[in-house]
Amino acid sequence: MSALRLSTEPNRTEVCAKHGEFESRHIFGKIWTRCAHCAAAEQSEEEERRAEQVRMRRQVELYQRVGAACIPERFRDRRLETFRAETDEQKAALAFAKAFAADFDSIMTTGRSALLIGRPGTGKTHLSVGIAHAVMDEGYTALFTTTIRALRRVKDTWSRGAQETESQAVAALTAPDLLILDEVGIQFGSETEKQILFDVLNERYEKRRPTLYLSNLTVPEVRTFLGERIFDRIREDGGKVVTFDWSSHRGKQA
Repeated sequence: MSALRLSTEPNRTEVCAKHGEFESRHIFGKIWTRCAHCAAAEQSEEEERRAEQVRMRRQVELYQRVGAACIPERFRDRRLETFRAETDEQKAALAFAKAFAADFDSIMTTGRSALLIGRPGTGKTHLSVGIAHAVMDEGYTALFTTTIRALRRVKDTWSRGAQETESQAVAALTAPDLLILDEVGIQFGSETEKQILFDVLNERYEKRRPTLYLSNLTVPEVRTFLGERIFDRIREDGGKVVTFDWSSHRGKQA
């Protein structure tokens, strides 16, 4: 079957004010093709406008993710690119953080977590927040909180007139793709608090959502504080312990 022709009118010469003469083809009725150069320019402008709208929408979504991440103002500008790695140990910690961020698609299928331990001021927060920024840039969600704040959020639901239920508080801690749990071991560590932590972290474990644990304690102390059940989950699926065994950056600045 031959193709249906919409028009048998011969082409005609038109004049574009910007590009001069061009050959116009009849479409149907009173519709003729316009200057190809003008049409291409308008199409390019429309594509650029749409691309800009996409960029703006993604930027707004990123701002929303960063806001929801609850990263403290003091640390909000920390990026992997700004971490100062001078010693072999510091370079190894930075390499771990970069690999963790780059491999986050795979990590989300396993829930692989990590424990960052070391003295205060050695860069644990810097690298963990840098990881959070990197994964949020890719569309993932993250949440930064201290262990004390996480426990307080859950325990506050037990008060009369609480604004959220215990289930909602636990869900808020398990929903983000990446949880950064800072200052592990600072709180008292009662059996009730250990059970709350287990409930939150076990749910993240079951949903294969990775967690970064930050602590100034030693590995045995973290194991004792968290309990064997939680600690065992950190090691599963290739979870690593990264030791920040150098002097405080803050001490050097002082």
